[in-house]
Amino acid sequence: MTERTTHLAISGMSCANCASTIDEALEALEGVRNADVNYATDEATVTYDPAVTSLERIYDAVDGAGYDPELASLSVGISDMTCANCAATNEEALEAVPGVIRADANYATDEATVEYNPGEVSRQALYDAIEDAGYTPVVDEEGNDEEGDPRDAAREAEIRRQLRLTLFGAVLAAPMLFFLAERFLLGGGVLPETVLGVEFGWVEFLLATPVQAVLGWQFYRNSYNALVNNRRANMDVLIALGSTTAYVYSVVVLLGLIAGGLYFDTAALILVFITLGNYLEARSKGQAGEALRKLLEMEAETATLVDEEGTEREVPLEDVEVGDRMKVRPGERIPTDGVVVDGQSAVDESMVTGESVPVEKREGDEVVGSTINENGVLVVEATKVGEDTALQQIVRTVKDAQSRQPEIQNLADRISAYFVPAVIANALLWGVVWFLFPEALAGLVDALPLWGQVAGGPGAAGGSVTVFEFAVIVFASAVLIACPCALGLATPAATMVGTTIGAQNGVLFKGGDILERARDVDTVVFDKTGTLTRGEMELTDVVAFGADGRPIADGGDGAAGDYDPTDGGEGTLDEPDAAPDGGATAADGDLEPREEFTETDVLRFAASAERGSEHPLARAIVDGAAERDVDLADAEEFENVPGHGVRATVGGRDVLVGNRKLLEDAGVDTSPAESTMERLEREGKTAMLVAVDGQLAGVVADADTIKPNARAAVQALQERGVEVMLITGDNERTARAVAEEVGIDPENVRAGVLPEDKSDAVEAIQSDGSRAMMVGDGVNDAPALAVAHVGTAIGSGTDVAIEAADVTLMRDDPLDVVKAIRVSDATLEKIKQNLVWALGYNTAMIPLASLGLLQPVLAAGAMAISSVSVLANSLLFRRYDPDTDYRILGRFR
Repeated sequence: MTERTTHLAISGMSCANCASTIDEALEALEGVRNADVNYATDEATVTYDPAVTSLERIYDAVDGAGYDPELASLSVGISDMTCANCAATNEEALEAVPGVIRADANYATDEATVEYNPGEVSRQALYDAIEDAGYTPVVDEEGNDEEGDPRDAAREAEIRRQLRLTLFGAVLAAPMLFFLAERFLLGGGVLPETVLGVEFGWVEFLLATPVQAVLGWQFYRNSYNALVNNRRANMDVLIALGSTTAYVYSVVVLLGLIAGGLYFDTAALILVFITLGNYLEARSKGQAGEALRKLLEMEAETATLVDEEGTEREVPLEDVEVGDRMKVRPGERIPTDGVVVDGQSAVDESMVTGESVPVEKREGDEVVGSTINENGVLVVEATKVGEDTALQQIVRTVKDAQSRQPEIQNLADRISAYFVPAVIANALLWGVVWFLFPEALAGLVDALPLWGQVAGGPGAAGGSVTVFEFAVIVFASAVLIACPCALGLATPAATMVGTTIGAQNGVLFKGGDILERARDVDTVVFDKTGTLTRGEMELTDVVAFGADGRPIADGGDGAAGDYDPTDGGEGTLDEPDAAPDGGATAADGDLEPREEFTETDVLRFAASAERGSEHPLARAIVDGAAERDVDLADAEEFENVPGHGVRATVGGRDVLVGNRKLLEDAGVDTSPAESTMERLEREGKTAMLVAVDGQLAGVVADADTIKPNARAAVQALQERGVEVMLITGDNERTARAVAEEVGIDPENVRAGVLPEDKSDAVEAIQSDGSRAMMVGDGVNDAPALAVAHVGTAIGSGTDVAIEAADVTLMRDDPLDVVKAIRVSDATLEKIKQNLVWALGYNTAMIPLASLGLLQPVLAAGAMAISSVSVLANSLLFRRYDPDTDYRILGRFR
């Protein structure tokens, strides 16, 4: 038994009991021999048997105990991968490095993502593991593998190399196309037996041998690494077997050791076709990641800094620091994320949010780096620079998503693991069967409604080649026709494009597994505030009470009436308008005469009193008064009564603004306003009573208004058969009013849910097997986002919510929830198309080759076309617009 000891740095411990908790969690794992957790040093030393448990399970145990073991993540570019088996080989090599938690190699992106214990693993150890497996890591000279340039350079170098090899092979193999046509189409006898006294077969040998040596070298080298170093057969083994079989057989015939035909042309053209396929495949991979590279190219290269004296100086983008002020002229890109401190302009944010309409920006508004300033001059204070900018985070998120493959990839991986050995065994079997039973098998094949056998079949059955030669043809064709590349590319190629489409439309998926999971959502649970609503209160109603104690206007929209400050007849703060009869009326038995207040009076008193409060409801009243040009007075003796409202002296008058209890405690009769309050609350508004000098003056109401696309989003989800629910901490009446406005069934409303209970509510919704997508934006939504089948955070929400979410919506638009589901659905459809083609191709073509119906050259060409076709199908997916559901040819799902 080989034991391994690892040292973990752990954060989150606050006492010795924490250390004991972690210690118990670790020692409960099977295979852990000893665990020693030290609270003083925030470290744990764990001795375990790697044959029984893994470092990943140890990390999961610490995380499950509620603490955070330190880990690092690194993405390493890898050259020379040719199929899914190569990716699996690199994963195994990396995970064998002590301290590596998990590794995920992606054949489509030519890179591996590694999570590891930074205290135990160095970058060089990872590079060495890749090299020992027979592959080439892409190492940045500065050691920073997060930069894309070294990988782009490596990819471009690979494209150029494959092109050079293809052109070299094509020049030498071009004459052999005529040789091939002469043998199989013209029946032979056209070419001379000698050329300048040299037997013609040696001419073919001289042309084919350089091709075999130069083009074949990469396949021989990779096959050796696969079989000898890694004990795993990959696609290179199939190619090497097929081409070498044809070449060696031809050499043996040329030397006169056996009788038969020459297949130098076949051997050379196999390698040319496969190399051409590799070249096209490398180009297609580059195109699949082109959108992300173009996104990074949109970064500004310089920034114009301005100091307090107004002096301007141009500096490289990397020299900009948080707090620097930058001048951005019309047509320029905003260098970094920041906030506008001066100026006004429209900004094109389409490259980040997918929204084509420019967004108006003024002082105090946030701007995103790399977006384009359309017209006015802006002065922007940098808030995020370098790797922290939104653009860099988008690119990082998409790359992470591309490295985490959907579960459906497991199907392809399981098939690929056994594919090549099964293909070789199948080819050997049929080669032997054809050699032993040529006549019986030829008769069976002739009875099938298919085209004729290669060369008319084996000589024993009336064909033009010997039985051994025909068996060699079958073996070569059967190994060359199989294409594990198509299987390996089916999922990652589509995932790469799908995540990029999402990013271009303001939808960021954290992983390919999330991309797959989103399409299975059958219930969408919206948080109310900031998600379906704007999250900003607005003044919506002002109702004044007349001399009779009844509301003057208790209908319509209740908006405050226009106020003309030049009208001397409509009172001042000190002298409210009198009642028509002189202001001396009695209402409902009042013994004292009542004043009559206008809507402007009510709003003026309320807003003047609320000026000293920072509460969102108060700010909405003050802003509403400003929008209506109501002049306000200074408030004296301001007092905030938590949970109830405010009291203040305004113009010598005692003013109360708040709920029923605030006024009732002050002896104010609130019963005349009860019907008005109930009406406003039924409409989902927050109503507040206003009293002046102990008399009920009126009611003001605020509301969190519905987002423009909220109803459209709910309707689109319902049309897809998705059940839509609302969860909120607000009261039942307000929640139902919002639900009714956006089209959610009142039965699907969960109101009065405390922040700490939201996750329990989501789990209860999912308890019947429902797969829920929780959509929220606040800190209190984070636990619910984490427990949902898919957690989705509105991009304008808090960092905590975005961190806990599986999907981030860059725009503040609930309709993007529908886009996320559409992108997920479309990507999975594209993956299925690729898998159906890859599996269908191999299922159909391998039997044809085994029955002797395919020339080896045609088999090699078909093999190359197969993988290229999967990439081409994925690249066509780039045209998809998630504003509509995905359709094949515009019609079919």
